[in-house]
Amino acid sequence: MGGISKSAIVLLLHLVITDKVFAADIISPIASEFKANRIVPDVIPFAPNGKLWVAYQSAIEVEFGNELTPTEVKDIPFVWWPWEMSPNEYYTLAMVDPDAPSRSVPTSRNWNHWLVCNIPGHHVVSGETIAEYVGAGPGEDSGLHRYVFLVYKQPARIVFNEPYLNNRSIANRTGFSIYDFAKKYNLADPVAGNFFVAQYDNYVPILYKQLGIKDIMSIEV
Repeated sequence: MGGISKSAIVLLLHLVITDKVFAADIISPIASEFKANRIVPDVIPFAPNGKLWVAYQSAIEVEFGNELTPTEVKDIPFVWWPWEMSPNEYYTLAMVDPDAPSRSVPTSRNWNHWLVCNIPGHHVVSGETIAEYVGAGPGEDSGLHRYVFLVYKQPARIVFNEPYLNNRSIANRTGFSIYDFAKKYNLADPVAGNFFVAQYDNYVPILYKQLGIKDIMSIEV
């Protein structure tokens, strides 16, 4: 009987330690950053645990809330997630702004800046672009906006029934919910993410002209 009790105690201790380690793994530093910057719950209910590498020209990297300028992020970045994967595994990449037109009055949350689906492995250029890339365009005096990148693993290659959005118009970009989109296509929770913040600079009027916005005070992206 004594031997059985000792074995039970050892097993119980093992389970307790395992639970603690597992819980520590869930609350990753990346998830903590998403919560501290209120991306959880403003954009998604649960944070990813994996880091998404995002780099713009001149080796400018996105690093969990660092401040970049609209000029620095005007072109499509290089995006990469590091784990090994098969080209038969497909992913969805999204970039959204939850702070349009401002963080204090986010009536256009979320603004869809970029959406690429059916990405084989991490080869973004081979994916299906649903929303062409539009860089940061926060309005003058609207403060810092958060720009959030998320990657979701797809259960398989998917036929996405969504309108194609080019980068010459703002049509169908406001009020986008990446959470609802993921739920609609059974994408579960994001597996990786990153984000930066930006505020107005002199590139913003150029971007608005590209998007066909005549009254730059009426819409902020």
